[in-house]
Amino acid sequence: SLQGRAAARRRLGELRGCEMIAMGMPPPMPPGGLPALGGLLPAWPLVAPPLGRSPPPPIMGSPSPLPSSMPSPQRSRQGSWAAPHSGAGTPAPLSPALGPRLPPGAVPARLSPPVSLVSPSTGPATAPTLPTGALGSQVLLAGSNAHVGHGATSIGSAPLPTQAPVLGSPPAWLPGLGGSSPAAADSRRMPPRSLDFDLGTATSAPSAMSEEDRAARGIFAKIDAAGTGMASKLDFITAVQRHSAVNDFVLPGVDSSNLMSDADTFDAVDGIFEAISGGKHRITCTDFVAYFRKAKGEKTPKTKNLSRIYDLIDRDGNGSVSKLEVIHAMETDQAVHEFILPGVEHGKVLDNPTSFERLDTLFSEISSGKSRITCKDFERHFRLAWADKTPKRKKMREVFDLIDSVGAGSFSKLQFLAAMQQCPEVDEYVLPGASSAEVMSNEWSFDAIDAVFEAIADGKKRITYADFETYFRKTAVVQPKPKPALDRSSKRVLIIGPGFGREINPRQGQMVEQAGFQVHWCCNIPNPEQPNFPVGPYLGHVLADIEWFKPDIVACASKGGVYMVGLWQSGGWLGPSLLINAHPVCMQLPQGVPIVLAHGANDEVYPAGRDELESMMATGTPKLCFLYYTANSGQLSPGMFTREGDRHNMESLLLRDCLPRLLDSLSCVDGPEVHIIRTWRERLSDERIAAESWLGYTPERLRRFWSSPRTLAGHDRSLLVSVSPESGEFERVVRSFKASPRETPAYLLYPPEEWDRVKVVRVERIENGAQLEGCTRPYYQSLRRAFEDQEIEFEPGVHTVWGFHGADAEAVDSIISNPMTGFQPLVSGTRNSALWGAGTYFARDAQYVAGSHFCGPPAVDGTRQMLMCLLLTGMPCLGDPEHRGVLPFRRRPHRYNSSVDSLSSPEVYITQHPGAAVPAYLITFI
Repeated sequence: SLQGRAAARRRLGELRGCEMIAMGMPPPMPPGGLPALGGLLPAWPLVAPPLGRSPPPPIMGSPSPLPSSMPSPQRSRQGSWAAPHSGAGTPAPLSPALGPRLPPGAVPARLSPPVSLVSPSTGPATAPTLPTGALGSQVLLAGSNAHVGHGATSIGSAPLPTQAPVLGSPPAWLPGLGGSSPAAADSRRMPPRSLDFDLGTATSAPSAMSEEDRAARGIFAKIDAAGTGMASKLDFITAVQRHSAVNDFVLPGVDSSNLMSDADTFDAVDGIFEAISGGKHRITCTDFVAYFRKAKGEKTPKTKNLSRIYDLIDRDGNGSVSKLEVIHAMETDQAVHEFILPGVEHGKVLDNPTSFERLDTLFSEISSGKSRITCKDFERHFRLAWADKTPKRKKMREVFDLIDSVGAGSFSKLQFLAAMQQCPEVDEYVLPGASSAEVMSNEWSFDAIDAVFEAIADGKKRITYADFETYFRKTAVVQPKPKPALDRSSKRVLIIGPGFGREINPRQGQMVEQAGFQVHWCCNIPNPEQPNFPVGPYLGHVLADIEWFKPDIVACASKGGVYMVGLWQSGGWLGPSLLINAHPVCMQLPQGVPIVLAHGANDEVYPAGRDELESMMATGTPKLCFLYYTANSGQLSPGMFTREGDRHNMESLLLRDCLPRLLDSLSCVDGPEVHIIRTWRERLSDERIAAESWLGYTPERLRRFWSSPRTLAGHDRSLLVSVSPESGEFERVVRSFKASPRETPAYLLYPPEEWDRVKVVRVERIENGAQLEGCTRPYYQSLRRAFEDQEIEFEPGVHTVWGFHGADAEAVDSIISNPMTGFQPLVSGTRNSALWGAGTYFARDAQYVAGSHFCGPPAVDGTRQMLMCLLLTGMPCLGDPEHRGVLPFRRRPHRYNSSVDSLSSPEVYITQHPGAAVPAYLITFI
C-alpha cells in the first residue's frame, strides 16, 4: 500500500541517518527541512543506498568502553584509528580492535572524524551541535544491537559521546580555510612520551631500576631527539658525534667529534649500532638498554685494565711512551706482554723477529706514524679493536690472516701471489670472478695481482693489516641494495570508481588487478561531472567502504580527484594516496601523507604546467610526495619530438609495469621518489645486471683492474691498456655492451637482428689517474655528503649507473687524455641540448648510440668506437629543454644531480658536472 511504502521509505531514511551520524556526518533530511529523526536535525540531501544492495549483517563483537567525555576518534594514516585528547589535558585511551570487517554500507563500530564539507563554490558546510539526548529514545542501528538513549549513547556495551561531533573547523592546510594543521592535531592527540613508552606501547617502569639502566635510558633520550621512541643509524651516529655524554657512554675514551672523517671510529660506531639493532633499521630504548646492560656486565679484564697496563709502560709518568719503552715493559712485565701480544711466548722481543715485527706494526697503528703514543692513543686503539666489528671488517681480517698465514702482521708480494693461487677465498675477495689458480702461467692474472699489490702497498715491500684495510674499505665490492620481496597480494588498494574508467578505459584498473593487489572498487557514488559538484553528501559511502575494506592505498583518477580532496579535507583518509591527473580542485596537499601524483604535459582535460604542479607538490611533506610527470622533449625539427608527454589517459602508466610500481612506491619507507629510482635498474636484463655488478659501481672499485701503480697511474704510461679477450673483465664489458633491455626501448633505432651481428673487436681500459683524482673523486665525495645532508642512503648501482657515449675520434681522444676533465658538459652536449637541456648525454643502451650514428664515421677497416662510462647520477630529475646547466632544487640548498628523459624507465642520462662521468672503457666494434 502507499502507506506501507511511505513507512518503508521513512524507515530507510532513519537507518541511513543513524549510519551517517555514526560516520560523523550530518544525517539526511527530506525536502523542506522536515525532521527525519525527532525534529531536531537540520535539512540535508538524502542519499539512498544503491538498489539491490543486501542489508548489512549485525556488527559482531563488543568494543571496549569509551569514556563519555571522549570526542570523536580521528582517522590516522593507513586507515588506522588514533584516540584524540579528551580535552582535559589527559590523553584518552585507544580502543582495541572491534571484531571482523563489515561489508560496504554497514555501520562501523567506531565513530568517523568530523567531516568538513567543501566544494569549490560553497566552501565549508557546518552542522550545529546536537544537545545531549537529542536523538530521543532508542533507535536501532542497521540491524545491530546498537542503540541510542537519553544521556548515554552506546553501541553494544560501549557508551558513545552524548554530544554529536561538531562539523566544520577545516584544517589549516586547506586553501583559504581556518583551523589547525593535522600535524598540530596529532601533537595534541599524542600521549605524553616518557622513557617507559617504547614502540607505541606504554609499560610501567621497573620497580627497582638500576642506575646503569637509568643512565642508558637518559642517553637514549638524547639519541632519540625527536621523541619517537625509536632511533635510526643516522640518529645514533649524529648523537655520538655531537653529544659528549653519548660519546662517553657508547665509546668511552674515544673522541668521536671527527667521526665522519675517521674511518676506524665510524666503523666502530656502525658496528655497535648493528649489534644493538640485530639487523633492524631502527633501535628502541629497550634494545639500547638491554645491549649496554649486557655489555657492562661482561667487561673483560682487558677493558678494566687498559689504564693500568698503560701506567705499567709509562713508568716515568710523563704522559707518552716510545717504542723502546713499550719493548722494555713487555720484556720486564709478563702482564704487559700478554696484553699487547696475546698468545706469543713471553721473552726477549728484540731476539724474536716475528714478535718484533708484530710489535712494530702494532705501534705504528696506535701512533698513526708518530714516534710516541699517549694514553688516549692507547685506549682508543684497543677500545676500537674490541668494539663489535661490521661483517665487512671481519671479512677483511679473515682474508688478511689467510694471506699472513705465519702471523707476522704483514706479508710480501710472494706470499700474496701464493695465497691468490692456492686459496680460492682470497682469490674471490681480491679479484671476484677471476680465477688465479694458473697465475704463474697466465700473464693477465699475474699483472692484475701485481697491480693490486702495488696499489695496496703504495710503494712499500710488505703490506700490513692497516694498509689492507684502508684499501679494501674503499674498494670492497659494493652491491646495490637488495630489492625487498614485494608481496603485492598483501596490499589492499581501494579504487574510487568515478574517473578511473572501469568500463570506458578499463586497462589501468585491470593492470592493478593483474599485478596481484587486492582491489576493491568504490562505485556506489556519482560521477562528479558538473562544476562545483557537492561532494559532501556522498563521502559517507566512501568512508564506509574504507572502514570495511581497510585499504593500504586509496587511488583515484580524473574526476575522482574531487573525492580524494574531500577525504583529505574531512580527515577521513590520510594514508597513502595515488592521484592520476591533477584535478583543479586539488591546490594544496596535506602534511605527513604519502602522495604520488601522475600527470602528463599534454593533458587535454586538466592542463597544468610543470612549474604549477611542482609548486603544489611542495606544499606536502617533501620526502613523502612524488610527481610522476611525462613531458615533451625539445623538437629535433618543427613538430618532431623524440618523446611526447601523456595525454589525459596517461598511456605511459600501462608500460613497463609503471602503475604497479607507483603503487609500490607509496609503501616505501624511504619515500616514493627513492623507490622509483631503484626500480629503474629492473628494466635491465639479468645478464647485464650481473656483468655490471661484477665490474663495480664506484670509481675505486674500477681501479682494482688498473695495471699501473696507484701513485703513478696515468702519469708514466699509456692511458689506454688493452684488456685480454680471455679475461673476465673483457667478457663483462662485452655483455654490458651487447645487452638489450627487458622491454622494447623507446628509441628502437637499431633493429635487433642487426644488433646481434655486431662484434666487439677490442676493449681498452682507460687509466687516467689525474682525471680520477682531480675531478671525479672530489665530485663523488661531495655527492656522498649531499646525500647525508638529505638523509638519503647512497646506493651504488642505483645512484651510479653504467652508460654509453659516442663521439668522433678527435673528441674521444680529448676525453681520454685530458688530465683534469674528460667530459665538458657545458660544451659537449650542444648537439642535443634542445632536447632535455644542456649537458653531456649518455645512453643506457649501447645499441641506441650505435644506431643514432653518434660514433662518427667508421675507420678505414670499418670499425667504430664507443665509450663505456660510469655515471655518478645521484638523484636525477626529469630533463627540460630550458635547463641550462643548473638543475632545480630538490631540497634546498641541494639541487638534483642529473637529469633523464623519463621518470618511468630512463634511456638517456644527462650530466651537468665534469666529474659526474668516468670514462672507463673504449670499445671498438664492427
